[in-house]
Amino acid sequence: MPSAFSFDLQKTDGTARTGVIHTARGDIRTPAFMPVGTAATVKAMLPESVAATGADILLGNTYHLMLRPTAERIDRLGGLHRFMNWSKPILTDSGGFQVMSLAGLRKLTEEGVTFKSHIDGSKHALTPERSMEIQKLLGSDIVMCFDECPALPADRDRIAESMRLSMRWAARSREAFGDRPGHALFGIQQGGLEQDFRAESAEALREIGFDGYAVGGLAVGEGQEAMFGCLDFAPGMLPEDKPRYLMGVGKPDDIVGAVKRGIDMMDCVLPSRSGRTGQVFTRHGVVNIKNARHADDPRPLDENCSCPACRSYSRAYLHHVFRSQEMISGMLLTWHNLQYYQDLMAGMRAAIAEGRFAAWEVEFHAGRAQGDIEPL
Repeated sequence: MPSAFSFDLQKTDGTARTGVIHTARGDIRTPAFMPVGTAATVKAMLPESVAATGADILLGNTYHLMLRPTAERIDRLGGLHRFMNWSKPILTDSGGFQVMSLAGLRKLTEEGVTFKSHIDGSKHALTPERSMEIQKLLGSDIVMCFDECPALPADRDRIAESMRLSMRWAARSREAFGDRPGHALFGIQQGGLEQDFRAESAEALREIGFDGYAVGGLAVGEGQEAMFGCLDFAPGMLPEDKPRYLMGVGKPDDIVGAVKRGIDMMDCVLPSRSGRTGQVFTRHGVVNIKNARHADDPRPLDENCSCPACRSYSRAYLHHVFRSQEMISGMLLTWHNLQYYQDLMAGMRAAIAEGRFAAWEVEFHAGRAQGDIEPL
């Protein structure tokens, strides 16, 4: 595999950025949205369908894959790319966030975390070293450090303790990752909403040295206003010449606000999960296809969308198959949502490149305000 991993920052517009991440398996245009393939699949989608929406990279989940089918089995079968039939780049998270969410099923120490599987109750241990080993077995192109992520709100002592533990784990992750040409390791900034802790974390990560940097510990209950307040300073603490990844975000307006504040990469289960529950994102707001108002509507979801749901089917049909619990409903609505997200990213990339991001943002919010956001 070629050794090149680099970030070409091509244009800034205010603090918004556009560029290209070069990897051994292909380029990633930024700002980029990564669909989530938790268990080696983006639910309700074929890999080639995900690629057709414009996605350059997928996210896989270390925690879920280590439990089932196991990283060792995936390695024996040729790695995650071959296993799930996806030839483009894959980023895997470290498993830390999922383990931390297990609450009473886990025990945290300096060494790492021991926990019981949510599937069968079997006992497992996850450490920085084991996380790096699992992600190597999977063959991830971008590997994430193992970290701890406390839910917000939390007091300053708890946030400081967690952040400093994560920095010690970051150093151990870096050492365990070693020298792997063609693969990249990202550090994760922690520190809650506290500016001084974010600065301390960023400095620690810079000293260790990574190929990219994530802003972690947000979208965990703090609300959009608080998240944006943190993003007003946190990304700027990270190296300008490396990709900046905001983990687990989010809704369309969250994504636009994050890009405005200097974020290059994002991921979220929202577009696929919402598609399966009948919630659809459009340029004019949110459509809930289960609502009776769509039963006789011959219009497409969005007349300007190129996805199969919009090209070939009416709102009335999509309402019918959703209410009938037909599998095609989740397939079509998920495809549409992923297409909407990728179109959103493409629109921002073009606006930044042309120096008109501020005007584009005004148009984005105005278009949504003209629509009607339906109740769930």
